Amino acid sequence: MSKSGRVRAARGAAGTGGGGGGAADAAATTAAATTAAAATAAAATTAAATTAAATTAAATTAAATTAAATTAAAAAASPTPRTDAQIPSDSGRAPHVVIIGGGGTGGALAHDLALRGLHVTLFEKGEITSGATGLHPGLLQSGARYAATDRPSAIESSAENKILRRICAGSFEENDGLFVAITDEDEVYAEQFLDACWQSAVPAKRVERDVALGMEPGLNPDLRFAVQVPDATMDAMRMPLRFFATAKRHGAEIKPFTEVVALTTTGATVSGVKVRDYAAGRDYEVGADVVINAAGAWSGRVAALAGATLPITLEAGLMIAVRGRHSNMVINRLHAPADGDLVVPQRTMTVIGTKTWTADDPEELTIPEGAVESIMREAATLLPAIGGAGVRARWAAAQPIITPPRKRGARRAAATAPTNAIHCVDHAADATPIEGFVTVVGGDATRLRAAAEAAADMVCAKLGFDCFCQTADYVLLPHTAWYSA
Repeated sequence: MSKSGRVRAARGAAGTGGGGGGAADAAATTAAATTAAAATAAAATTAAATTAAATTAAATTAAATTAAATTAAAAAASPTPRTDAQIPSDSGRAPHVVIIGGGGTGGALAHDLALRGLHVTLFEKGEITSGATGLHPGLLQSGARYAATDRPSAIESSAENKILRRICAGSFEENDGLFVAITDEDEVYAEQFLDACWQSAVPAKRVERDVALGMEPGLNPDLRFAVQVPDATMDAMRMPLRFFATAKRHGAEIKPFTEVVALTTTGATVSGVKVRDYAAGRDYEVGADVVINAAGAWSGRVAALAGATLPITLEAGLMIAVRGRHSNMVINRLHAPADGDLVVPQRTMTVIGTKTWTADDPEELTIPEGAVESIMREAATLLPAIGGAGVRARWAAAQPIITPPRKRGARRAAATAPTNAIHCVDHAADATPIEGFVTVVGGDATRLRAAAEAAADMVCAKLGFDCFCQTADYVLLPHTAWYSA
């Protein structure tokens, strides 16, 4: 299946549409000034009114009224604005940062850096979110899925779950999740699982069989018990689009369908990029103080443009959408993460994941023979009705996994070793130093804001740009604003 075919299949499965123009951004210069003045007046009235405005902004849709649009714009203006004090006095200008990659991490990074007062340009060779970001099953992680095997990722997920609910209110179906015990092995694993959740700050409580069946009548009646956690469902595209829309509102330039084909250098320093604009049919160069590689599964290829080597492997994952909503909560099997043990309700569909394998090319992912049947069979042990459900779509996406070299004499890593860690690499520290070039890889949809914060901190430290991250408290524009921001 071609990349564009996989994108269409994924969006058909989740019921995601493009969306119309965002009422929150129907703004000419005069209208924007009026809105800003309204926001200031509202803030002066009462702190409670500001909070209400932020909440209203997060829930705004394309069908919002004119009053709701004004509220959304006011919310976007509410955090601490950029000031001249954030620009180093010896430079006379804000540094220019180029981001390569228009997935969720790239969008969150553009938002973070723009809020800090930097000049940001982001290039994406295809459509925004058309890589793994737009193809994941739509799970807002509580951290429980990682708790027993990757505690740092579990702790990060638990924290980011709370942050995203606050800054992206209205983007999630806050339906919680159940980890279901069916076999003796599942029951034994429960003690380890509950202890790991407690140590990872993931709220988790045991739910007895009859209570679990009352919550989810479609569960396998042979279940022993379940554990309830604060998972949630998200739209794979719409939540990331809120970061892109807000980044644009604060001056970031977002350039889809524009591929970085080369990096320009001055000596051993990356000084910019050469790009190919497919929409305009032209090539041009852009200078930069720092270039950030946030290209996800394509990160290795982008690093090679700078002469850098990233020790990554590509892990491909298969997901299937079946007709019918077979649960209202996110359902997991109560064991270490494995194939076919995740069920995510998406509107009137159900997304099942995942089967993983090592891939060579993120654009040519061949689904292993028998994988679809295997996933369907495993998911049916959780929700029997899935066994007879019709397949609406199937698709695969790849993510990069950092594989650091083993130290001499070290034992081979266990199969359950963490693979989801966020890594920020300053290539100035490579064996052959490359200045002005940074890579960020790892994490998942729940931790995209955290990955962006880590990369932005590294970049600002390199530039000597004294500023701080504001994204944990900044209420984002609605996703519809992307189409007119």
